[in-house]
Amino acid sequence: MVINGLETVVNVDDHLIHDILLPELNRVATQRSGQSRGFVFFSAPPGAGKSTIAAILEQHSGSLDLDTIGIDGFHYPNSYLETHHLSADPDILLKDVKGAPETFDVAALAHHLRESTRRDVKWPIYDRTTHDVVSDGKTIRSSLVLVEGNWLLLDEPGWRDLSDHSAFNIFLEAEPELLRERLIERKIQGGMDSASATRFYDTSDRHNVERVLDGTDRRQVDLLLRLQPDGTIEPIEIPKEGMK
Repeated sequence: MVINGLETVVNVDDHLIHDILLPELNRVATQRSGQSRGFVFFSAPPGAGKSTIAAILEQHSGSLDLDTIGIDGFHYPNSYLETHHLSADPDILLKDVKGAPETFDVAALAHHLRESTRRDVKWPIYDRTTHDVVSDGKTIRSSLVLVEGNWLLLDEPGWRDLSDHSAFNIFLEAEPELLRERLIERKIQGGMDSASATRFYDTSDRHNVERVLDGTDRRQVDLLLRLQPDGTIEPIEIPKEGMK
């Protein structure tokens, strides 16, 4: 299976896909039948496996008219990241924090969500071989679209308004230490030595993990999932209203 542009061997969690997620997506599609195109947001911290799950859902969607798309195509191009700085710290180039919310064009993402409700629109994608965006990447045609990304439910300016476009929100959480292990192992499998992989986590991935887990507005979550230590994913009770 191709995940983020790379051939990847995956194990399908039949319970998660066929007993939890596809029934929810079918329910949303049935409720929206005859309406404009609908969006479901699927948010999670780095390393939780959201891109893999999204790809499996599209492959196993059956009669469900479903597209899946990630938000990584809304990264600013490298040419922009290499010449612009964090507004909160002008000493830091955006390229050095690539993946953080500030490195995304959230206004362009909101525009595509608005336009795609009425017509088929080409969405940008992220090319994992060139590590840059491709502007005319994938045309959204299906009546229901699963949008996946770390920051979709972030309670920060620009991001918090995106949920106005979503009919249903899924959040996948995990313990930070579990994500640390998975992210370091991912880098090692990609050819990085252990020390470098650990250093990359400490200087980059860790901050994004913490920001997603701490900054997601859980009041917007309709289905809360948790990644277990054995790699399985189970739904859990959503915290009481008002908790974040």
